[in-house]
Amino acid sequence: MLLGTILLWALNVTATRYALTHGFRPLAYATIRYFAATGLFFVFTWQRERSFRIARSDAKQVALAALLVFLNQLCFVSALHLATASTVGLVLGTTPVLVGVFALLGGIERPSRRFWLAAAVSFGGVGLIGAGSQGGVSGDLVGDLLAFGTAATWAGYSVAIAPLMRRYSAFRVSALVLVVGWVPLALVSIPELARQSFHFSGLTWLAFVYAVIGPLFLTNILWFTAIDRVGPSRASLFANLQPFFAVLFALLLLSEHLNGWEIAGGAAIAVGIALERVHKTPPVPVE
Repeated sequence: MLLGTILLWALNVTATRYALTHGFRPLAYATIRYFAATGLFFVFTWQRERSFRIARSDAKQVALAALLVFLNQLCFVSALHLATASTVGLVLGTTPVLVGVFALLGGIERPSRRFWLAAAVSFGGVGLIGAGSQGGVSGDLVGDLLAFGTAATWAGYSVAIAPLMRRYSAFRVSALVLVVGWVPLALVSIPELARQSFHFSGLTWLAFVYAVIGPLFLTNILWFTAIDRVGPSRASLFANLQPFFAVLFALLLLSEHLNGWEIAGGAAIAVGIALERVHKTPPVPVE
């Protein structure tokens, strides 16, 4: 289930890039996709839980998580509109390190010295990828920055929902966050929706259907079920494979290429992940 989740997430980068370069406008794609996936997951969660009730004191935490999901989707589709799927996939490799940074800022844990070395190496890798954009291979430098924003907002979301996960099921939290986060996404997408044409090829529609069912609906079920069985530590190790499968799919299916700067940046991010995960010492909890 973990490996299946990672492969579904990784392929989504390529599928989204294809859809955005074959007719879909970024915001129109994001809001329609999220509406369909949210509807499916909302129904599934209702059948499972029969309630979406949370304490009033937790409403602000849900709103914060929903805001981060909203920003994450804006960055994700905008990044893939401007930059290549392989570049975005590489930059997403910084997510585990960014989770540690936000956990520190949120007062959840104090990372070790090894972590800060990993963070420095990973962020250096992002800088190398950004330098590669000067040659035009990775698309637009703004796209690279938006890809980093995608990783940062997802890391922030992962930290923001941690307190909620201790009081409610992951399915209930995810369903509520998806619904609340979709509302502002729909509002900012209105201008693009009004201009969107839906005369696409069959392959474009196939990429869109996959992006709805695979990485948004099925992965939520697989990921949270797997975490319940094997624990978050092992799950996070599998998550580190996502950016590299994303690059592989982009190279094979979209015939993209990486220049020397991007290869060096991807290698640096891989080293950062290894430093952060291999022989990882338990973080010092904040009292």
